[in-house]
Amino acid sequence: MTNDLLYQVALTFIPQIGCVQARLLVEQLGSAEAIFRAKTQQLEKIEGIGTIRAKSIKTFSDFHRAEKEIIFIEKYKIHPLFITDPAYPQRLLNCYDPPTLLYYRGKAVLNTSKIVAIIGTRSNTEYGRQLTESLVNNLVSQQVLIVSGLAFGIDAIAHKTALKNKLPTVGVLAHGLDNIYPFQHSALAKEIIKQEGGLLTEFGSATNPDKHNFPTRNRIVAGMSDAIIVIESGNKGGSMVTAELGNGYNRDVFAFPGKVSDSKSAGCNFLIKNNKAILLTDADQLIHAMGWEENKKTAWKKQKELFIQLSPDEKIITDILREKEQTHIDELNVRSGLSTSTVAAIILNLELQQVIQSFPGKIYKLC
Repeated sequence: MTNDLLYQVALTFIPQIGCVQARLLVEQLGSAEAIFRAKTQQLEKIEGIGTIRAKSIKTFSDFHRAEKEIIFIEKYKIHPLFITDPAYPQRLLNCYDPPTLLYYRGKAVLNTSKIVAIIGTRSNTEYGRQLTESLVNNLVSQQVLIVSGLAFGIDAIAHKTALKNKLPTVGVLAHGLDNIYPFQHSALAKEIIKQEGGLLTEFGSATNPDKHNFPTRNRIVAGMSDAIIVIESGNKGGSMVTAELGNGYNRDVFAFPGKVSDSKSAGCNFLIKNNKAILLTDADQLIHAMGWEENKKTAWKKQKELFIQLSPDEKIITDILREKEQTHIDELNVRSGLSTSTVAAIILNLELQQVIQSFPGKIYKLC
């Protein structure tokens, strides 16, 4: 147990300090421990904190609860991912309300280059099953990470099809890692871990799958993904919430259309009709829309780069981009060590020189 982890866990327990306030505090003070050690006057001056929240921080004393959570973490070999951890899902940092601390079991890389959320109704039709299986089967060549919510219906089909195809898959939970909901998916959860996927949650141990936890969970599904695919959905439900969150986070939302008379497709048709989702027909369309096709001119374009004089800062960015096929803006900001404004200026200049190419969701790659 480290002091850092003790303070990180404790930060999530402070009354009136939510994800937005915690992020502000970490950005201003640098660490969870620094937040607890800061003087009241210093805390009060931070935008969005004020007197009441500063007092809540300074009077917090329930560190025993945090210690108990750490015992659970160590016992079950859970990976705590604080907001400043390089292994934390970096795409979430592009959201205004990223979780302060995530609990993770598994080996799937949460910052891999291609992440797709596949969501839908718990009571799917055969049409929905076929669409989900076909989509995942045809994404194998892209080696995407499949994210869903481990629920009945479309979620479970997406996870199972990913496992069948040896694709990594992560289930995002609306409760603690000391249980699985629904309990019928306990074997599925074990298989996900066994095949080096993962289980991810914002909730500590002994947290039940209460109704209000699911929208909170859904924002993680939306925020950590490049694309959100709605397979089947009614006009209301978790999938519609996730799609709305995805739009708010500037993620690419897609939906498969269905019969106008089919209530299970009413939500998908609504999203498409109101320009809240792109009409999707197959995996090839998704691959094209996301710019994931194999670039046959890569060698020629990289040769072109040799004739362009790059500044030291520009070389830092291009070196990071060279490590993998696609990189999110948040990762460039974190790994480069440059200010966000400097990174933004470099990206614009490199785009103008046709050294890099931009894609939806603030994703960049070398041309």
